[in-house]
Amino acid sequence: MEEVETKIAQNSYKYSWHLIGKVSHLLFWVRQRELMPYNILPRQAYILFLLYNLDHKATLDELSRLTDRKTGTLSIIISRMERDGLVKKIRENPRSVLLKYELTEKGVAAYKTSSKMKSEKAIFSVLSEEERRQLISILEKVIERTEKYKKSKAP
Repeated sequence: MEEVETKIAQNSYKYSWHLIGKVSHLLFWVRQRELMPYNILPRQAYILFLLYNLDHKATLDELSRLTDRKTGTLSIIISRMERDGLVKKIRENPRSVLLKYELTEKGVAAYKTSSKMKSEKAIFSVLSEEERRQLISILEKVIERTEKYKKSKAP
């Protein structure tokens, strides 16, 4: 352990924060590298995953809630995905102003390719099934507390 990490490790709050940040960065980096040959970004792969599991279509607001991203941020990502032929805008009712985004055939194929990546299993296989369940439980607690804190401390 480096000297800085040794100092941080003396405070379990700061060290927990540090490790979560480090894991997040490393997982994102690995995923990005794994998807690079297919010209898919990790955030795009996540949106493909969500759309695929939402019967292939969703509104921008639905995606915003699920990703915890603002609609403006998602709009930029989705616009690029639309330009790349992964999704298309549709109106369920021709008279409605409500737009949904739907996976195209290319989007479904991209989802299937991105879901076959091996990094996920290779990395998390270091943990037993029980340890993964514990990790999930712990992370859910941290997320729940963070969401409550975010709401209570909003400017």
